[in-house]
Amino acid sequence: MPAKGGRYHHGDLRSALVDAAIGVIADRGVRGFSLAEASRRLGVTTAAPYRHFADRDELLAAVAVRALSVFAAMLAAAAGTADTPAQRLAAMAGAYVRFAAQQRPLFDTIYSSGLDKSRYLELQRAWEPVDALLAVVAEVCDGDAATAGALADAIEATAHGHAMLLIDGEYGEGPDAVNAATAKAIASVRALIAGRQALRPT
Repeated sequence: MPAKGGRYHHGDLRSALVDAAIGVIADRGVRGFSLAEASRRLGVTTAAPYRHFADRDELLAAVAVRALSVFAAMLAAAAGTADTPAQRLAAMAGAYVRFAAQQRPLFDTIYSSGLDKSRYLELQRAWEPVDALLAVVAEVCDGDAATAGALADAIEATAHGHAMLLIDGEYGEGPDAVNAATAKAIASVRALIAGRQALRPT
């Protein structure tokens, strides 16, 4: 919380900067994000963030870690509603689209920031729960690694495609648009699973 006179006063500046960064990204997009604007919103000096982050990208990486935690939780919750591996994959595709709709700043940070994952160990670790959930692809493909790899790529491309179409307004606006995009993603993934042998590299 800002203290009197607009100055920031809080015990956890690092977490507050992540919150502020998300707010800036929501308003200005990832490309419009800056450490200076996050500092201004908190009412701290432009030097204050450098106590915790070496540069803009390091703060963006912290936002991405937060984003992946939320993303993994949404995928796990969706998977938990299904009974079979195929149903879990379809449900997670729907959750992917809903994540894009409901958590746009976080979605953009993961997929549009251009961060080099190899530079940030905490970011690599944050991807692990997401990658672990996708291990269900191997179950669907009965351990066939080549088919599983092709199916995983196709599912990701399909879910991401419907998410981007939703963001671009192709489904319209509001809850009905989100529901329509989610349903399309789920149906598309079911079709991919049914025809997964056709995806297998020759």
